[in-house]
Amino acid sequence: MRLIVGFPAGGQIDIIARLMAQWLSERLGQQFIVDNRPGAASNIATEAIVRAPPDGHTLFLANGTNAVNATLFEKLNFDFVRDIAAVASINRIPIVLAVHLSFPANTIAELITYAETNPDKVNLATTPKGTAPYMAAQLFKVMAGVELTIVPYRGDAPALTDLLGGQVLAAFGGISAWIEHIRTGKLRALAMASAARLEMLPDVPTIGETLPGYEASGWSGIVAPKNTPSEIIDKLNSEINAGLADPKLRTRLADLGVTAFVTSPAEFANHIAAETEKWGKLIRAANIKPD
Repeated sequence: MRLIVGFPAGGQIDIIARLMAQWLSERLGQQFIVDNRPGAASNIATEAIVRAPPDGHTLFLANGTNAVNATLFEKLNFDFVRDIAAVASINRIPIVLAVHLSFPANTIAELITYAETNPDKVNLATTPKGTAPYMAAQLFKVMAGVELTIVPYRGDAPALTDLLGGQVLAAFGGISAWIEHIRTGKLRALAMASAARLEMLPDVPTIGETLPGYEASGWSGIVAPKNTPSEIIDKLNSEINAGLADPKLRTRLADLGVTAFVTSPAEFANHIAAETEKWGKLIRAANIKPD
């Protein structure tokens, strides 16, 4: 059994894949091998799952990037929504808008006012184009109706380094990379991009509390090739959801800064379709192009 991952070993997505592969190996009595195929913003790995036999032996750890790529890249050899079968979601990845301690705004409303009066002074650091923090920043820019300069970095680490050093004063990032710096007071969390407040940071409001309807988060889950038999999908969904109910696995996920996200195959398919439509509209409205 292979679980394809579109990113290098060692990152958050890869660790989530390995946790779930270990769980499924133990539950099903079959070894699950994580197969890392990075490159082309995970499109190489995505094409591999689309072309794989629909026999349940090859799975893919899909994530929010796949929903973005469907519109961001004009010429793909597959249609992600059409060519995969949703199995089960695994987690959501909360995104935080954090600022340097010297930043003059303490709330989202103050940030919007500051950006309106200082349109050339607000630079927002993010992870690369097409990633969840980058899309969260673009969505904020559109919904707030303000001029901001979005600065995509190659990853969380360099963006975080510049934010801590004051080279950039605000940034969107995955909570796992930022949480300790927020807890120790080295950064100030302005707001969460998620629909609800985060349990680990209950005093930090959501952006949606100021901009109704705003929501952005990363996510990941298991998909299979189209036409995989429903009995295989249902069995895998049952076992994955059992893992998400297991206290030890939930704790391991929480240690990564992510929250469990439980769905049926149909619910996960609807989520993928909705995310693809949502980000597709933003990409077209903001005229976002791949690098």
